[in-house]
Amino acid sequence: MTTTLRIGLLGTGPWARRVHAPALAAHPGVTFTGVWGRRPEAAAALAASHGTRPYATPEDLFADTDALAIALPPSVQADLAVRAAGAGRHLLLDKPVATTVAEARAVAEAAERAGVASIVFFTARFGTAEGEWVDRAAAAGGWFTAHADWLGSVFAADSDSPYAASPWRREKGALWDVGPHALSLLLPVLGDAEHVTATRGPGDTVLLTLRHAGGAASSATVSLTAPRAASGVSVTLYGTSGATSLPRRQEGPEVAYERAVDALLASVRSGEGHACDARFGLRVTEVLAAAEASFEGAGERKPLA
Repeated sequence: MTTTLRIGLLGTGPWARRVHAPALAAHPGVTFTGVWGRRPEAAAALAASHGTRPYATPEDLFADTDALAIALPPSVQADLAVRAAGAGRHLLLDKPVATTVAEARAVAEAAERAGVASIVFFTARFGTAEGEWVDRAAAAGGWFTAHADWLGSVFAADSDSPYAASPWRREKGALWDVGPHALSLLLPVLGDAEHVTATRGPGDTVLLTLRHAGGAASSATVSLTAPRAASGVSVTLYGTSGATSLPRRQEGPEVAYERAVDALLASVRSGEGHACDARFGLRVTEVLAAAEASFEGAGERKPLA
């Protein structure tokens, strides 16, 4: 690797414009190579605003980079991630990696086969205070239960969210959009999930219950249709040392994304995998797919392989 990692961006939507592109352009360890998007005019505009260039095809961008950051719907991301890994490029993925187990497994296996580094960007997991909280809690151990509320108002009647027009979010709902955030905090602390049950609530609200490998149980309520006055995030763990709650976010997602870039750089340089790599992204998809399948089973508990 050269002094800086050459990273290209795939995607031009609101998340790419707000977080990915500015953070890549500002990071001292990155050369922001360029942008590809499904709308060439949007790619040209985003590239110009950050002093880089648009690319006509993903493969053209692959050829000029060491790594690819992806800010696209999960079904689009999965195919491009497999292609990028096949070209020997490191991966900075967004959550969820994919919304089918087969697609997520293809990404993880492509990264492993190519020997490339991978990071999945879970906003809360890479937040400074949130990440430190998870690390402390995992080291402490002794937790027997936990509950998470991840309540957004993206699709509420009074929403002005730029993500309200997202087709994949409207199709897949909170389970797949904010469910990964809850799992990214619960699984590292309580252990892998062995069973999951999901129950539908109003709108796209879902109540998850999980049994973890170490014997702990957890629950999570996720929604993108919560009234704006009720929206918010909370996670509380209960165990032998009492109770502890996720600290309130003190910074925007740009800082968390910078930390995800740092993690990718460290993984590339060391050759060591990261806890939030494509294999972990696959596990999150497996848990969510099992939860989705439990809807059809009228709340039947789904074991996880």
